[in-house]
Amino acid sequence: VSGLGMLPVMEHSENDVARVRLVDTLRWRLGGLMAEVAKFGTVGLMALVIDVGLFNLLRFAGPGGEGVLFEKPLTAKLLSVIVAITFSYFMNRHWTYGQRERTGFRREYVLFVVVNGIATLIALLTLWTSHYALGLTSPLADNISANVIGLVLGTVFRFWAYRTYVFPESPSVEEPAGDIAAPPSLAASTAD
Repeated sequence: VSGLGMLPVMEHSENDVARVRLVDTLRWRLGGLMAEVAKFGTVGLMALVIDVGLFNLLRFAGPGGEGVLFEKPLTAKLLSVIVAITFSYFMNRHWTYGQRERTGFRREYVLFVVVNGIATLIALLTLWTSHYALGLTSPLADNISANVIGLVLGTVFRFWAYRTYVFPESPSVEEPAGDIAAPPSLAASTAD
């Protein structure tokens, strides 16, 4: 038949079709997850810039290098954290997880703050473990434990908790246990 300009018809087993669908589904889901991770990371970096920038403005932007809260570093830090967390909530709610159903501002914001509090405790725990339990007291050790290990563990926790509890997928989007949803392009072809 190939001499007539037609390609030969190839038979595919059900296993071949299932494997292709599985690979397409995994590629589709992984692509969505990577986009979510990229948005989450971007929001986190922007919130960090807001936190550090506002803290320094409040402490040091003024005559003689003294800002309006020069004598009150804890107040300056508290205000910068509140602004950064609020910014992060709205960006994550409307951009990172904007396609997810809303479950109420009060519920989401309270959970968001609680999750951030737990993530902060994770960073403090890594610092405590390094500094007090292991006796690693140098500035480098403190920074690695708090601002590298603690930050990474806290960020992983935040990502998981935001997508699981703060901005969960609606029940209509979740699949039954063990079922893998097909990408939209395959879902349409399986309906035939």
